[in-house]
Amino acid sequence: MSIADTVASVTDQSANTVLNAIRHPVIMVDDDSFISFANWEAEAFFGASRAHLSRRRLDSYIPFGSPLLGLIEQVRERRAPVNEYRVDVSSPKLGSERLVDLYVAPVTDQAGSVVVLFQERSMADKIDRQLTHRAAARSVTGLASMLAHEIKNPLSGIRGAAQLLEASVIDDDRALTRLIRDETDRIVSLVDRMEIFSDERPVDRSPVNIHAVLDHVKAVALAGFAKNIKFVENYDPSLPSVFANRDQLVQVFLNLIKNASEALGNHSSGEITLTTAYRPGIRLSVPGASEKVSLPLEFCVQDNGSGVPPDILQHLFDPFITTKINGSGLGLALVAKIVGDHGGIVECDSQSNKTVFRILMPASKDDNPAALEAKR
Repeated sequence: MSIADTVASVTDQSANTVLNAIRHPVIMVDDDSFISFANWEAEAFFGASRAHLSRRRLDSYIPFGSPLLGLIEQVRERRAPVNEYRVDVSSPKLGSERLVDLYVAPVTDQAGSVVVLFQERSMADKIDRQLTHRAAARSVTGLASMLAHEIKNPLSGIRGAAQLLEASVIDDDRALTRLIRDETDRIVSLVDRMEIFSDERPVDRSPVNIHAVLDHVKAVALAGFAKNIKFVENYDPSLPSVFANRDQLVQVFLNLIKNASEALGNHSSGEITLTTAYRPGIRLSVPGASEKVSLPLEFCVQDNGSGVPPDILQHLFDPFITTKINGSGLGLALVAKIVGDHGGIVECDSQSNKTVFRILMPASKDDNPAALEAKR
């Protein structure tokens, strides 16, 4: 190998190292629109290896008529870079809700080739939605406080009167008094569930092994509502502890797994996948903390059911939103409140045969996430 070849090889390796260090998908498209380069983040974004991508044209991943394809042609003609914000690149291969900001630039020494950098908007949008969920939970807080005083007390009197009547009415009317008692108890139970939203005390947190929590919740589910469902575990064994309240985490994952099992119904190949992973986290303010914390821990509950109807997906964590006939619509609102109280984020991505509830949480202060990430 000549000195020139050696220098070129070292330069290429350095360039690859730099591009792979960028935490955004970067690709290069040649003059025939084949993907000639993809960094590691692009491999994850497109769900394919660099070798596989190099045999595909970009339009096999990006739908016909996408603004991205038009931007590439514009850059080729003008030989000048362009930026475009909030571009939807959703497709059957990339999935739904793939909203990105784009930077497209020409490659000066390769005619017709362009570089595309994708900056995913999903996380910023998820934060906005999370703030909306928290505001909705606060509105339920005031409603719960009012209901506890204005409704529960009169209901006690109604139930007591029904019990007294039951002792003196004929057998044919006894069914009506029992109906009054049962419906009264149901309303009280609903109000009790709403009262949880009015609890504004700081969360008592400590280092928690998330895998122990998931194993406990899975055992409860298999012993009851999910006994005929297959569970798949995809855990990162080196994950640090999560800084959280164990009992509240159990409640969160019980709600999510129960929802997943109900979505599967009698599906013969129904499957729930539990995933834990360490991701480079974003930084958010946590209640009770003076400094922002990162959210590097990702926990997912995935099912292969029919999915969430698109018209309610954006409002799924709002109170009283439900697809169940007899549902109260408070389960996922409570999940959003608990995760929000921990300074975390919860989001749902859903399409046919795949619904994923994803939670980002802070690591325990007793662990060192920076050191763990450096090892990876």
